[in-house]
Amino acid sequence: MKVTQRTVRLELAEPLRISRSTMAARDAVWLTVEDDDGVRGHGEAVTSVYYGLDAGTLERLFADVAAALVRFRDPESALEALRGESAASGSPAAIGRRSALPPAVTAAAEAALLDLVGKRAGRPVHRLLGASAAPVAATARTIGIVSPMRAGAEARRLAASGFEVVKVKAGAPDPEEDVERVRVIRDAAPRVRLLLDPNGAWTPAQAEALLPRFAELGVEAVEQPLAPGDPDALAALAARSPLPLIADEDAVGLEDVRRLAGRVHGVNVKLAKCGGVHAALRIAEAIEGSGTELMLGCLTASSLGLAPAVHLADRARWVDLDGHLLLADDPWTGIGGADGFVRTTELPGLGVRRRTTEGAEGAEGAEGAEGTGEIRRADVA
Repeated sequence: MKVTQRTVRLELAEPLRISRSTMAARDAVWLTVEDDDGVRGHGEAVTSVYYGLDAGTLERLFADVAAALVRFRDPESALEALRGESAASGSPAAIGRRSALPPAVTAAAEAALLDLVGKRAGRPVHRLLGASAAPVAATARTIGIVSPMRAGAEARRLAASGFEVVKVKAGAPDPEEDVERVRVIRDAAPRVRLLLDPNGAWTPAQAEALLPRFAELGVEAVEQPLAPGDPDALAALAARSPLPLIADEDAVGLEDVRRLAGRVHGVNVKLAKCGGVHAALRIAEAIEGSGTELMLGCLTASSLGLAPAVHLADRARWVDLDGHLLLADDPWTGIGGADGFVRTTELPGLGVRRRTTEGAEGAEGAEGAEGTGEIRRADVA
């Protein structure tokens, strides 16, 4: 197999402000795995200050992964090794020292291999995972910490476009601003389902005071109201909360989720956080029957980065896969979302395609097309 990587700049349509930061752009690194017949699979990882991943780190780690992947004769055996399911030559430890890889890198490598395996088999990824039909799900659309007037106008526009779920960022220095923002959104779009995400900005005392008020405004659930690091405090708050609480920053991987299962109402699973599709399925299995439900979330990324999660969307109660909708120009296409619904198709693999410079769909791989804000391309095999 041949493996290449490419780094591009993803600009947001407008800066997104959350409680701990404001983001206007991030880098994405694409990993492409090609078999001897020229069939290609693609995966994406994005930079994240929160997770300590910059473009240089991702490029170095992908080069390490690539050096291991090229030793496999086919993507099927490489996928087994990456997931730790094979003890044969080219074992899991050979895949870029898998245990030391950040989950985002593992997730992107798995996505590229799944894409290639699906294309070689002529089957979409969701069928490789056992689904009988192509998943379609209503996705939340995020409104950042903006003025109430602007938030209301955005909510009205989203509802008119078909969005049934709106996620509101909270955690402004003055909590009353958050309350007013949600009140205006509720008035502007009375029929949408509302999720709230303070990104860990509230103290326990603030959460106790604010949760009943947001319940009165019709908020459906709240993500990570407390600062991460004390999952017992989050569980204790969930036991008293008038609203379902969803763990996010406190639910990184399988062991975190096992500790919280049955103690919080939901866990937000991001593939870049847990390590990919296989890891997400293990989490879903771990919480089954516990009373804790699955939410699928994402980082701001392209359609390529979000596509693997969309193939799992029918397994979640809450779907928040709008990261590609926040971009000024998405360099990939294929999962929809502009009408409020993300969906897969019966196209083989992940079902996404590169756009040309004119914005239309390009040929598979489209390696000759210019990427959005391309920085560099590095051949590693």
